[in-house]
Amino acid sequence: MKNKIYHMRRILILIILSAFLASCASLGKYRELPEVKAWESEIEKFEQLDVAKSYPSDAIMFAGSSSIRLWSTLGKDMLPYNVIQRGYGGAKLSDFAVYADRILYPHQCQAIVLFIANDITGSDNDKSPVEVSQLFRKTLYIIRRQFRDTPVFWVSVTPTPLRWHVWPEIKEAGEMIREICEDHRNTYYIDTERYFTNSSGLPRAELFLDDRLHLNEEGYKVWSGVIKNELDNKLMK
Repeated sequence: MKNKIYHMRRILILIILSAFLASCASLGKYRELPEVKAWESEIEKFEQLDVAKSYPSDAIMFAGSSSIRLWSTLGKDMLPYNVIQRGYGGAKLSDFAVYADRILYPHQCQAIVLFIANDITGSDNDKSPVEVSQLFRKTLYIIRRQFRDTPVFWVSVTPTPLRWHVWPEIKEAGEMIREICEDHRNTYYIDTERYFTNSSGLPRAELFLDDRLHLNEEGYKVWSGVIKNELDNKLMK
């Protein structure tokens, strides 16, 4: 019996190690991309902040793309939670997965909130929904190496007027990510679609800036309300 248990443990360790190596190797093709390397200076700025500033150990990490970076009222909107804000430009999962350890690992936090919206935009370089979901899975794996039990919230990509023509692909990727969240403990999918579409099923243009992509003040009020409600539901139990 002892030999059997030992053998099973060895198999389990090998499986975990193989998954780890596969995850690292699969990011190799992204690490060397110029579009990924271009964010190095932004990540270095985060690292400088980590040295210069102290953050409460119960803070909630908000990380991702420009909607996080531009969220000027984040600290006020999330009270009484403390927050750490780590958003950068046109973040994609293909670069965030590469830099996730450098962005997240320096911190203790009671939850992690991610919003990354630029992998499918209607360009020739768009990823498939399957690739997007695989990158999310890799990102989650990286997070769980350091934050085994920390609640992780994925905020669904907002339906925007500018990218409405590729909404079917964006939504398909989102549904795949939702399934991954449902299959993992302490991992939650925050669905925002119904709050940003009107009775005709189209994006609510009045919630966006003139660029038809980023949220305006009213849009952030809606967004923050949805996110804060989900945090309260899961963290205040």
